[in-house]
Amino acid sequence: MSYRSHATASFPSATITPAQGGLPVEVNLIAQLGHGAGSQLVASAQARQRAHPSFIDELDEPSAQLGGMHLAQGDTTSLYTFAVGAKGHPFHRHAGHRVFTAVSGSGGALLRFSTATTDDLAADPANFARLLRHVSIPPDCLFTVRFGGGTWHQFLPLNPRSQHPAFFALSCHTNELGGELDPALRQKVMDGEASIPALTEVLPAAVQAWMAHTPPDQLHVPLMALALEAAPDSLQVKLCGFARRIVGTFRARLAALGHAGGFLRETLGWQTVVELDGPDTDSLLRAELADGFDHEDAFRLAVSQRQPRGVRAEMLLADVLEGFVNDPPRGVSHLMALRNAVVKPLGLRTSHLGCPVSSLLGPVDKHVFAGRFPVHTQYVSPDGSYAQVILGANDRHLRFRSCVAVRITDGRVDVSMGTRVRCHNAFGRLYIRAIRGVHRRYVSPAMMRRAVAYALPARTLHKAAWT
Repeated sequence: MSYRSHATASFPSATITPAQGGLPVEVNLIAQLGHGAGSQLVASAQARQRAHPSFIDELDEPSAQLGGMHLAQGDTTSLYTFAVGAKGHPFHRHAGHRVFTAVSGSGGALLRFSTATTDDLAADPANFARLLRHVSIPPDCLFTVRFGGGTWHQFLPLNPRSQHPAFFALSCHTNELGGELDPALRQKVMDGEASIPALTEVLPAAVQAWMAHTPPDQLHVPLMALALEAAPDSLQVKLCGFARRIVGTFRARLAALGHAGGFLRETLGWQTVVELDGPDTDSLLRAELADGFDHEDAFRLAVSQRQPRGVRAEMLLADVLEGFVNDPPRGVSHLMALRNAVVKPLGLRTSHLGCPVSSLLGPVDKHVFAGRFPVHTQYVSPDGSYAQVILGANDRHLRFRSCVAVRITDGRVDVSMGTRVRCHNAFGRLYIRAIRGVHRRYVSPAMMRRAVAYALPARTLHKAAWT
């Protein structure tokens, strides 16, 4: 068989143009992964796919729908995962166009396409083979595929004896309602019950019979071989492929022993802490140390543009205070540990919490907020939209008072914290000068972010509804 090879400065690609017109098949090789990485990725991704609520294992093509259509917003796209294992899957086609990105297993992948139409097959089943084209993908490679609706395709491992999977893919159905769907299937798709098997049409029985009685070596199918590291069929590619199959087997087995799930960390856009010129006009802090202070600061953090339904400000404030106690920032705790080591020999107060809220660990006196937090004073508005508490402690070198407040108004939830400090002696004034910068730039903002991040998931667990 004659062939020719040529180099390309960009992504190696293959294009199959249908003789009767229509969208071409386009395959692009994007990147080469490490030895054995393909089979490892396929093994770990398939484990997660199996655990997905929409997982389906039919037609030798296990799949899951990650995202369906949003018809109310005019969106008819869908996103799926699917895998092709070591035995490949049967020839089939879909009514709609397909675009997918995949990673080949450590044995490579063979992509088979036939652009034969329904009329071609009715005229002569052999037309299927006459219009058949192959594209080979090397082991452990990232690649993309795009083809139009009605294109027959089959995916197999490039080396079936290697027992490596062909690939794992993320597939975009650009129009789930596209193509010639029969009315029953169209209704099923519109009802949100689409799946890859439901949208699949296998080869007609007459074509399957013709293919089964035709030896593969008699087909002489044109092949386009893509490669990145060296020319296809070169000694380097063959040796590298052998090494990748060996390493891939080992890495796939390790992946099968590992953790199959994942993790999610969620924030709701509370990251911006704004420093204010001073406490709010209705803040309780205005009345604290009113006859003189040596330091004052105030910060506000906008929690959400959505207002909780049925949640009062004092409930949110209690969770914020709990966050200060139960989940302080690690960096602030390290700074407090350093501070404690320095001041303990001087007989000063020590606490692992930042000074603005350290009194939350003090003894419960006659003033208690939410039944568990010691405070100097508190206020809750009659309509439940505003709640605030005064915290603070007296020490030999200074006295501090802090106000923590939650305000729900105009569809927004704000958390604020302000602090006033009065120094008793020269050491107190020197201490404030030393810590003022880090307190303003790091300690207070970090504590607020962490406490609010702790509080809002707690609200979710309390099943508060959001408008």
